[in-house]
Amino acid sequence: MPSWCPLLCRLAMLLCVWAPCQAQSDTELPPGTPIIQLRLAGDKRKHYEGRVEVYYNGEWGTVCDDDFSIHAANILCRELGFVEAVSWSPSSKYGKGEGRIWLDNVHCSGRERTLAQCKSNGFGVSDCKHSEDVGVVCNQRRIPGFKFISSFTNSVESLNVQIARIRTSSIYSQRKRVPITEGYLEVKDGGKWRQICDEEWTEMNNRVICGMYGFPGEKGYNTKVYKLLAKRRKKNYWDFGVNCTGNEASLHGCKLGHKVELKGNATCEKGMPVVVSCVPGRAFAPSYNQGFSKAYRVEQPLVRLRGGANTGDGRVEVLKNGEWGTVCDDSWNLKAASVVCRELGFGSAKEALAGGRLGQGMGPVHMNEVECSGFEKSLTECYFNRDALGCSHEEDAAVRCNVPAMGFQNKLRLSGGRNPFEGRVEVLAEKNDSLVWGTVCSDSWGTMEATVVCRQLGLGFASNAFQETWYWPGDVRADDVVMSGVRCSGTEMTLAQCLHHGKHLHCPRGGGRFAAGVSCSESAPDLVLNAQVVEHTTYLEDRPMYILQCANEEHCLSSSAATATPSSYRRLMRFSSQIHNNGQSDFRPRAAHNSWVWHDCHRHYHSMEVFTHYDLLSLNGTKVAEGHKASFCLEDTQCEEGTEKRYECANFGQQGITVGCWDTYRHDIDCQWIDVTDVVLDITRQSTSIGLSLNNNAGFLP
Repeated sequence: MPSWCPLLCRLAMLLCVWAPCQAQSDTELPPGTPIIQLRLAGDKRKHYEGRVEVYYNGEWGTVCDDDFSIHAANILCRELGFVEAVSWSPSSKYGKGEGRIWLDNVHCSGRERTLAQCKSNGFGVSDCKHSEDVGVVCNQRRIPGFKFISSFTNSVESLNVQIARIRTSSIYSQRKRVPITEGYLEVKDGGKWRQICDEEWTEMNNRVICGMYGFPGEKGYNTKVYKLLAKRRKKNYWDFGVNCTGNEASLHGCKLGHKVELKGNATCEKGMPVVVSCVPGRAFAPSYNQGFSKAYRVEQPLVRLRGGANTGDGRVEVLKNGEWGTVCDDSWNLKAASVVCRELGFGSAKEALAGGRLGQGMGPVHMNEVECSGFEKSLTECYFNRDALGCSHEEDAAVRCNVPAMGFQNKLRLSGGRNPFEGRVEVLAEKNDSLVWGTVCSDSWGTMEATVVCRQLGLGFASNAFQETWYWPGDVRADDVVMSGVRCSGTEMTLAQCLHHGKHLHCPRGGGRFAAGVSCSESAPDLVLNAQVVEHTTYLEDRPMYILQCANEEHCLSSSAATATPSSYRRLMRFSSQIHNNGQSDFRPRAAHNSWVWHDCHRHYHSMEVFTHYDLLSLNGTKVAEGHKASFCLEDTQCEEGTEKRYECANFGQQGITVGCWDTYRHDIDCQWIDVTDVVLDITRQSTSIGLSLNNNAGFLP
């Protein structure tokens, strides 16, 4: 083995060279095996996918997709340090490469240790074009204990850094802060945590590290404190520097810097260990007075995320001319996704999602072919094609952002359920100067509260909220109620951010069997009201009380109707409502056929007693009137092109709304209104001072 090999052989799987690549083994490769390096390049959305490129004979080249297979992809991913391949893609999915096409007609059995051992036409023998360059997606899990052996010493600085574990070691004054935003940067190499010399460290490197940790920006720190501490600490430096341009989504995209000469205590004589200091987004910045008691709400944002189950996930929507619209996924990549994430107070992007993966939006497609450098303050500053011709909502772009480690999931748990996605909600609370687990009072417990619980635990969407949990035997030591009066808007990151009684508990039914519970789901329907239909169909109608008796029985009129005479009139604001399912699963009434309620006056069944709430708001947000709509027929009135109707009310059929379809309740149906008889304002003359807000009771996605 060459004398220079031990230097790079010491690199553990936790920080290693981007694929200079023969996997370490006790046996040598067979004599004559070509020495190659591998990397994943091109237009990719994740660090573990990309166009396959091979370094051979001093030159980078590509691999043709002819005869390529999942066996070859597995060999390649393992050679890069990943456990296996997930898939491979033909026809230059990640863009056309340059230079030579080194390999063609690659045949692997799956037992080879390197792609160079697989049968092929031979290096450089190919009849392919770069339109046939192959790409792979690897499983992002790393091979435990994997080490790389570099076969080329003169190309180290052209290689990327591969990070599996990295940490900031904070000083004592920072350790009690959540999130931890500052500390020494350390990487694990050869089973030991090592520092990086800051002699060549740049602000661009800081920017990338902070982005990985979920922070949108970096800031300065007190160098005197850290220099003093560095003199007292035992130093163990890593062998290399790091060179980032600043727009990388993670350290995986950065290049290795110069090799550091290790000279014991004399190493890094002109510098000290790297310290990183980050700025958290406002939603994660601790308040010394109130902690995290209030959820941060962005005021008039230009960009927002919708349809994501977890904090930092969602479909990208942009506000233009007062109307929210989506972004087409053409050219959508990690750079653009990171701009969105940082703009919203998160770190860099973990994934740039395409194909409506987090649900399809509504309204116009505002942006297409977005191109960002990564340094823009807002997505609206990036170049884009205003002509979205040919883009449909099936191509809506989405992101998954890096968020700070807040430890929220350690303060909440589900107990007694049949699987990890359901159970009685138990909260870690302070009681008599100690932390104890307890239950949550189920009074007023509903879908919004359950949504926050599922989000806090990272379990997806809320599918059910339970006010009785006797069938889930939780820990009897946690039966006591420690939280009551919980009211959530659905946007909070934690249950503690919701309104609640604090230390003044009030729960008449107590905990135990009456404690709150939830069930979560990885997918959910997303019911969205088409606001334009409401605007175009709204009108006022005065109707005599004597023909509104059925509506009055179903509580579709305001409370004053109870004392109204049959000859009196009610003023009704009527409108049509069109409810779209833009989610990832069909919406179905929870009640089975046999439990639907028959209403004799209207002569139909209700599959849901309350399907939609209607609130009429003044411009200052005060509710001046309200209404509700029961569901007697929930069906696919119409669907997007290519989507088949699945639910129809005729002949007592199955009710629901299919993904990609919508249900329309016409303005002339009973109860499709808000009774505004008691509203003081003259709506006919002051219509501009009234706003309409429809809060669909069945939707699950924020």
